[in-house]
Amino acid sequence: MAQGAAERMGMRRMGEIRYAVRVRGRTSDVQLAAALEGLEGLEVAVDPVRTVLRGRLPDQAALLGILARTRLLGLELVEVRRLPQAG
Repeated sequence: MAQGAAERMGMRRMGEIRYAVRVRGRTSDVQLAAALEGLEGLEVAVDPVRTVLRGRLPDQAALLGILARTRLLGLELVEVRRLPQAG
């Protein structure tokens, strides 16, 4: 898709924006590692009732990919938050 067409559709490149994605539920480290393969730089915090993924994503496609992968794991999306840029 040409860049101009992508911008008109609201899909312009975001360029390394930090996000936190919270999901209800937890998964094993092995499942999570397999689901997030190729997405270096994400921090994962798992507690008894939720999983939080934090890190920089290169574009909207990467964010949508994470959301799709968490859904495939059966995790319920709770929140997606854009984080402030680090100093």
